[in-house]
Amino acid sequence: MSDVIDVPAPVRAFVEAINAADTEAFVQVFAPEGAVDDWGTRYTGHDGVRRWAGSDAIGAGARMTLLSATTEGDTTTVRFDWRSRVFNGESTGIFVSRDGRLVSFTIPPEH
Repeated sequence: MSDVIDVPAPVRAFVEAINAADTEAFVQVFAPEGAVDDWGTRYTGHDGVRRWAGSDAIGAGARMTLLSATTEGDTTTVRFDWRSRVFNGESTGIFVSRDGRLVSFTIPPEH
């Protein structure tokens, strides 16, 4: 991740956990009720987040590089580059954080 991109701590921790292939750190970035929404498929709670990490992120050898970011209130929208055995390319990601943890991470279908 570029040091030039300034993002809230939970977003930074999300990227760092993916790039370090650290599933437990990744899961702990999320609030217990947190969720990942990947193109309309929703993974809820720590078990769901762990499942997504195993199938689409860490388990797929993912590397994530933030290209740009804007934050308004609790919402951070990023443009990122993703490399894995599942998907390669640029996408948009929307993070919502509260009390130092992620409530949601969404990759909209129109990325």
